[in-house]
Amino acid sequence: MNDKKALGIYIHIPFCVRKCLYCDFLSDTADSSVINDYIEAVKKEISYTALDCVDFKSQFEVKTIFFGGGTPSLIKSDHISRILDKVRERFDVSEEAEITIECNPATADLLKMKDWIKSGVNRLSIGLQSSIDGELKLLGRVHDKEQFEETYKNAIEAGFENINIDIMSALPGQTPESYRKTLEYVIARKPKHISAYSLIVEPDTPFYEIYGEGKTACADFGSNEPGEKRVWPDLPDEDTEREMYYLTEELLAEHGYERYEISNYSKKGYECRHNISYWDGTDYIGFGVGAASYLNGIRYSNTSDIYTYINACMQLDRIREADAFDMYTEDEEMSFDPCSYLTDEKYHEQIHKLSLQEKMEEFMFLGLRMMKGVSKSEFKKRFLKDIRDVYPQIPDKLIKQDLLIEEGDSFRLTKTGIDVSNVVLANFLL
Repeated sequence: MNDKKALGIYIHIPFCVRKCLYCDFLSDTADSSVINDYIEAVKKEISYTALDCVDFKSQFEVKTIFFGGGTPSLIKSDHISRILDKVRERFDVSEEAEITIECNPATADLLKMKDWIKSGVNRLSIGLQSSIDGELKLLGRVHDKEQFEETYKNAIEAGFENINIDIMSALPGQTPESYRKTLEYVIARKPKHISAYSLIVEPDTPFYEIYGEGKTACADFGSNEPGEKRVWPDLPDEDTEREMYYLTEELLAEHGYERYEISNYSKKGYECRHNISYWDGTDYIGFGVGAASYLNGIRYSNTSDIYTYINACMQLDRIREADAFDMYTEDEEMSFDPCSYLTDEKYHEQIHKLSLQEKMEEFMFLGLRMMKGVSKSEFKKRFLKDIRDVYPQIPDKLIKQDLLIEEGDSFRLTKTGIDVSNVVLANFLL
């Protein structure tokens, strides 16, 4: 019997051909020398995080590995295989582990995909976003529909069965009719999983300069020639966005895609296990610049500066392992900055030990994103309290408002509750 705790591993690859206009992720372009140095730094971080005194191999079993970005498909396949070899060397990776790589069209050919499969990657997540070339151009995507089609065919030929396609709604100038075309196009490809997100205009992105703070369009942003004016289409209004939202659920349900989380749909048995582990509160470790971790109740992130990250990792060989990695006290809780490595340039930041209250909030806030909801018995098992004792009036209030339903051992959002999920979930922040 395996009584090890489940562990997820996230590996951040921050490199892109160019940043999309809406993107606020930690990513940028880089030359080959920086990429090579970065891969070596990630391998060192993996090695030194999993030293024998922490003994991950006896305590944890890795159930999922996820390469995110950025554009992980942009780097050499050898880089992916070397990172995975290092993970397997230092961690106990389940033979049935789900191993995902994010892939943008036109960044991976058939040979590279075959190499991924040889290295153990068994799930592909392809960023289509839209099947309308004009919409892709407005987003600043580097691919078109034809390039996606070639990428998808290569993925099938390489041997990938478990494929996700990302799409977006509420795009500039998008209509329910054009969004329906994207949905129908994706459904016709028959992927096992579809992630459908609504565009969010984030601060510190080019789109924020165009559409942020109540703006509808900006006439001169992004012009190619001096004095040239570029007119941007408006974003869909709230009613139109809501129509697209309902269209997603309706069409995907008709074609056998089960909605298991607010923005995620899959064929039965092909839910993304890595993302589910986040929502279930499973421990995970993030490797790479800006990557977040949650381990034994401690949440921390790596520095967002790639050169600080690389320099710190490259110092690790000079550190005495026994002194540098005494991470646990007798009660097996981290006693100081986790994995700080005692370097002059500590690259962990935002280190925070969650209180009991915060753990309960996250259990409710994240768990209710899933269609199955949260388990009352699991809540009591984890926190030794009943949900109604911690939230004495909230569940019944939300049930009366038809936002929450109590069914057997679970609380879950109703259809109306899903529509206003952010408002509902805010009720569980104590």
